[in-house]
Amino acid sequence: MGYAVVIGEALVDLLDGQVDGEPVYRQMIGGAPLNVAVGAARLGSAVEFVGSLGDDVLAGRIRALLADAGVGQRGVVTVPAPTALAVATFAGAEPDFRFYGEPPSYGLLEADALDQELIRAASVLYCGSIALLRAPVLAAARRAWSLTTGRRVFDPNVRPRLLPDAAAMDRLRALVAEFAASADLVKLSAADAELLYPGEPLERVAQRLRTLGAAAVVITQGPTGALVSAGTGEAPVRVPAPVVNAVDATGAGDSVMGALIADLLLTGPPAPEDWPERVTYALRVAGLVCEAPGAAVAMPTREQVAARFPTPIRGRDQVSPPSSA
Repeated sequence: MGYAVVIGEALVDLLDGQVDGEPVYRQMIGGAPLNVAVGAARLGSAVEFVGSLGDDVLAGRIRALLADAGVGQRGVVTVPAPTALAVATFAGAEPDFRFYGEPPSYGLLEADALDQELIRAASVLYCGSIALLRAPVLAAARRAWSLTTGRRVFDPNVRPRLLPDAAAMDRLRALVAEFAASADLVKLSAADAELLYPGEPLERVAQRLRTLGAAAVVITQGPTGALVSAGTGEAPVRVPAPVVNAVDATGAGDSVMGALIADLLLTGPPAPEDWPERVTYALRVAGLVCEAPGAAVAMPTREQVAARFPTPIRGRDQVSPPSSA
């Protein structure tokens, strides 16, 4: 089965809300890569998180959550910085994140700090999200990308607040092109696609990334579902999302990536015609995440997914992954 290495940020989200009519911020451990790592681990996969954490109490809570989820921390380094914060407010379909902490605790992973054997032996390597906007982490991700012999997956997780001008967005587009060129899977949201390639239909965005070199592209569309593009000459396929009682969509897209990584570890890369089946299962995972508050803490097990969505997907829900070594 092997294991996955997830490189990127872990931080603390402060989610804007109200209690008894008074404004409050609900503290949640987050960061898209951390959510991905926890999501894959909760589905039975062996996962190692690689990143830099601060030296305060909040960093201790992050470590505890990773440990509780069964995520390895061989690649985690401690840096002399307070844990970065992301304040999330909600005024539309997508939350608005503002980030605090300079330099951010998640942006201090150096390439020389990588456990190279850990990277080389991984069956799947995930890189992406806002940590790559920091030069040290980008250098580390590039080195890991070159070292791995496993499947490479990438998610840009665009945060416009961290892209102050057109030049910054151009640099991110170039970064997406760089990683997509040798990726086995690129996952992004419809909002990411619109920010990166304004006005382009999702089918064209998927084709652009495939032309760059990505073997498969999955674009999530919230309650609508997802667009999947894989296989030479195959037209993109739209996969519907299950109907759920959503209360909090935080981390839903990350759970899709976590589920797809877990499946890559469990059964390897699918045939092009089987990608929609895998995405259908991943959307079930995301739907269950939306039915509970939080992000990482809402990631379900396979048993919970099967209980909530009992109709099998060609028997996939009944698959039990082998125990991790």
